[in-house]
Amino acid sequence: MESEILIKLESMGCDMKGAMGRFVDDEELYLSFLGQVIDDPAFVSLGEGIEEKDVRKAFESAHSLKGTIGNMGLTPLYNRIVEIVEPLRAGSLEGIPEKYSTLIAERDDLKKKLGY
Repeated sequence: MESEILIKLESMGCDMKGAMGRFVDDEELYLSFLGQVIDDPAFVSLGEGIEEKDVRKAFESAHSLKGTIGNMGLTPLYNRIVEIVEPLRAGSLEGIPEKYSTLIAERDDLKKKLGY
């Protein structure tokens, strides 16, 4: 059962080999974190920062997500969050609301496909 989720993630372009290396091949541990990462409150905080035009709040949330998502090997989401982090790092919110919407849509799609 557990391996099915990892196989699905890999088929979606996720780096399961790298992620499992970071989790010392402990699938149960990885899966226990996966649900938490997918529902990380930083997703909401990022949205709030964008809505409030608070670049610092948005950047801190996005940067946190970048590290977490990267460690989990969720490559498609990682690529999206990088597109958000770098402009925010430079102090710009230009195009960020649209990129955030895409990030959330892809995260929600991932949740649906994995049954979370």
